Amino acid sequence: LTGGVDANALQRPKRFFGAARNIEEGGSLTIIATALIETGSRMDEVIFEEFKGTGNSEIILDRKVSDKRVFPAIDITRSGTRKEELLVSPADLSKMFVLRRILNPMGTVDSMEFLLDKLRGTKSNAEFFNSMNT
Repeated sequence: LTGGVDANALQRPKRFFGAARNIEEGGSLTIIATALIETGSRMDEVIFEEFKGTGNSEIILDRKVSDKRVFPAIDITRSGTRKEELLVSPADLSKMFVLRRILNPMGTVDSMEFLLDKLRGTKSNAEFFNSMNT
């Protein structure tokens, strides 16, 4: 691989992450991993890109949000789940799209503060979605 990484060095971790999909007799296994990127190291980027495709959800943390002491310090617009249409109802999915269109132009800090403020005013995700005018 480019970046000075031997492709064989990644085989064991790839098998480990692949185990989440290969459970005998059904069931599921959740594996949570972290990756520090944007460090300036080409090797870090190569390793991250190699494993990125094995995940089905990404939570991107943001230093600016953390510096403002807003927690969780998530970059909402860059975070997400693949195949979310399989996880929520079509009505909720539609509301999620509307919410993203509202949050996208705000910037990371403002969007997280806005979302947390709205969520604090409701008792559940269902109540939050029901309160949205779409």
